[in-house]
Amino acid sequence: MAKTKKQKLKITPLGGIGEVGKNLTVVEYGDDIIIIDCGLGFPDDDMLGIDLVIPDITYLEKNVEKIRAIFLTHGHEDHIGAIPYVLRSVNVPIYATQLTLGILSQKLEEHHLERVAQLHCIKAGTIAKAGVFTVEAIRVNHSIADSVAYAIGTPVGKVIFSGDFKIDVTPIDGEMTDLTRFGELGKKGVLAFFCESTNSERQGFTPSEKKVGDSLDTIFANTQKRVTIATFSSNVHRVQQIINASQKFGRKIAVTGRSMINVINAAVSLGYMKIPEGMLIGIEEMKRYRPDQLTLITTGSQGEPMSALYRMTYSEHERFKINLGKDDLVVISATPIPGNEKLVSGIINELLRKGVEVVYNQVADVHVSGHACQEEIKLLTALVKPRFFVPMHGEYKHLTSNKALAKQVGIPEENILLPEIGKTIEIDARSIKHGQTVPSGKVLVDGLGVGDVGSVVLRDRKHLAQDGLIVVVVAIDTEGGYILSGPDIVSRGFVYVKESEGLMDGVRSAALASIERSLDSGMSDYNSIKSNLRDDLTKLLYSQTKRKPMILPIIMDI
Repeated sequence: MAKTKKQKLKITPLGGIGEVGKNLTVVEYGDDIIIIDCGLGFPDDDMLGIDLVIPDITYLEKNVEKIRAIFLTHGHEDHIGAIPYVLRSVNVPIYATQLTLGILSQKLEEHHLERVAQLHCIKAGTIAKAGVFTVEAIRVNHSIADSVAYAIGTPVGKVIFSGDFKIDVTPIDGEMTDLTRFGELGKKGVLAFFCESTNSERQGFTPSEKKVGDSLDTIFANTQKRVTIATFSSNVHRVQQIINASQKFGRKIAVTGRSMINVINAAVSLGYMKIPEGMLIGIEEMKRYRPDQLTLITTGSQGEPMSALYRMTYSEHERFKINLGKDDLVVISATPIPGNEKLVSGIINELLRKGVEVVYNQVADVHVSGHACQEEIKLLTALVKPRFFVPMHGEYKHLTSNKALAKQVGIPEENILLPEIGKTIEIDARSIKHGQTVPSGKVLVDGLGVGDVGSVVLRDRKHLAQDGLIVVVVAIDTEGGYILSGPDIVSRGFVYVKESEGLMDGVRSAALASIERSLDSGMSDYNSIKSNLRDDLTKLLYSQTKRKPMILPIIMDI
């Protein structure tokens, strides 16, 4: 009897490649699919008014009956943030560690999906079965507790997804990356290693999180000021170190910022964070204490305009304002995400202008990355000893840098594949190559709208932002073919009307002449009248101002 030919394992990234964020990878064999991570991204500067960006999941929706589960590596937004949007059409079991599920549960409650979601808690070292796949969680260090990598048993061999990781030999919770398990898997044989690339351009090793704790101790020991520390709300270990330093120097702690409060509540209730009894106080209680008795933990380390730090800096916080001056020290315990540098610099400059002492990473070691640098990536790759290597998570420059690291540890160039969003990677025991292309891209979230803002709407928003708007309102008697009233001209974001009355009079005259020409020629099709009007006014305005505002004709049929 002839042997059945083995199918190929298919890996399809739908996000997180050539970009930072919206990580989502599809693992497929035959009639079984599992998903690794389901994250969101943040809008580019040209995505005016957009709140969030999520992956296009058209391919998942078409194959929903094959999907067995979603596996989450950790609780950062770029790995779990799209879950509430994906669950509406792809409601499958979700596997994650305890803290990740705690953070996700709060997010699902906000979207009223807590009763719909099928959540399953796993621990590092446990194995879950999903279709033909066996999925083993492996402990890794990252800038959020309870992070894992996944070793996936497939019919063609073992594949490992590193998730976001670093190798911290002195982690805050005492649990370092399980190098032993990675080495054991490497000895048994790993077919493919999908490795994160975020810090692949940085030489050496990422410093330990404990280095930040030492810096915080130094800051607290040398100040009598009230200390306000802004950091990522998800960095539970960083917040714990702030609590520890505050306790050591006899300070009470207050917390502001919705995401910070949510994560701290989840972390404390699940046992990932410990706050001594009586140490945590409300914002309104701060006035009872001297500056040297207080620490305020806040969001806003990226300079976000709606964050607590921003509102306090510009005296817009509804419940609390920094009393600026000699009694305040602000620590920004984070590095700006690419694109946020101006926002962070703006806050630092404003605080310094108001006399506040500011400590940030260029001044002191108050932040370390959660991502592996070159030596850590090489170490883990050497332990895993994969036949094939695929760099993941990062811009194209990060992927190519990671490819070079894999070559340094002895992986042949022909066994390294640079992925692309939407392009399937086909793997068997002997080969790795690109396969079919599936639907992929960016779905834009604006308020409650998901995907209803596309390139045409963004183009219009950009046009409005750059050149403004002119509205032409006119009432026409279509039967008689003459103008009843108007045209009235309304300008927004184009010119200041009171100082440009001559130009506006010219626009009105040109609009009147254009409409009359259309009516005199017997034209009764409104679209044609509007098109002629737009063309005539665009030519006039460009000749006089060298600008092209959006022209919006409104014709009332009476």
